[in-house]
Amino acid sequence: MTPKEKRKVLANLIKDKEVVIAPGVFDMVSAKLAEREKHSALYMSGYATVASYLGLPDAGLASYADMVERARLIASAVNIPLIADADTGFGGLLNIQHTVRGFEGAGVAAIQIEDQEFPKKCGHTVGRRVTDVGDMVEKIKVAVDSRKDTNFLIIARTDARTSLGLDEAIGRVLAYRRAGADILFVESPETESEFEKIASSVDAPLLANMVEGGRSPVLPKSRLEQLGYAIAIYPGTGFFAAAAALKGVYRHLENTGSSLGTNKTLYPIEEMHELMGFKEVWDFEKKWAK
Repeated sequence: MTPKEKRKVLANLIKDKEVVIAPGVFDMVSAKLAEREKHSALYMSGYATVASYLGLPDAGLASYADMVERARLIASAVNIPLIADADTGFGGLLNIQHTVRGFEGAGVAAIQIEDQEFPKKCGHTVGRRVTDVGDMVEKIKVAVDSRKDTNFLIIARTDARTSLGLDEAIGRVLAYRRAGADILFVESPETESEFEKIASSVDAPLLANMVEGGRSPVLPKSRLEQLGYAIAIYPGTGFFAAAAALKGVYRHLENTGSSLGTNKTLYPIEEMHELMGFKEVWDFEKKWAK
């Protein structure tokens, strides 16, 4: 599937009544595994990508070059649409134009831009500050104008709920919709009723962020569909699961001096070979062996 076809697929998916469940991915293995489980779209988590790639917190430390290159690699590794976290757009209006063109050129299907002040912070941590709403409106207008494909979707996120309240957050995403945003994202509503209020106040595709242990409750797919959400991202689920599994097996190795007896499930080596494409390598070698 070409990048253009992937973007068309995602644009059509958000028009359906069924919520698109987009698991968070952060490297090529996680992306390939998520695709194998028949997910219809993936979400490149900023938190998990920065942590796994740079070993740093999601606090505005990763550059545009860091993130767009990871997005390019992940998008090229799978045959389904990838939604990418583009932080605040990595600067001013000219940077927004560069970011949109870069991520679109990298084969991404949609990007998320948020209204935090730089340096941004993870949406489920404290101390986040938002920019003037007018500044973000201009960013959205530039983003929409800069894309070549109208199916390259712009997701406008506000972090205003935590510091300025829910009504301010809803007012902001409505302004971003008027500026041309395709999908709206109110970060970290604190109760199910807040998710409901957002949905009843906004007539546009909505994204829900499901973070285990975060500021928002994790709602089932059926409830999100009932409320009318279009996408639910699970940015940390796979990353947290991988970290827990690694901690367990590494501790077992240190404590026992062997992998024997571990109670952690290990991915079978034969399946890993197949996932990574070794069969194609072996077939090539058979064909061209001298």
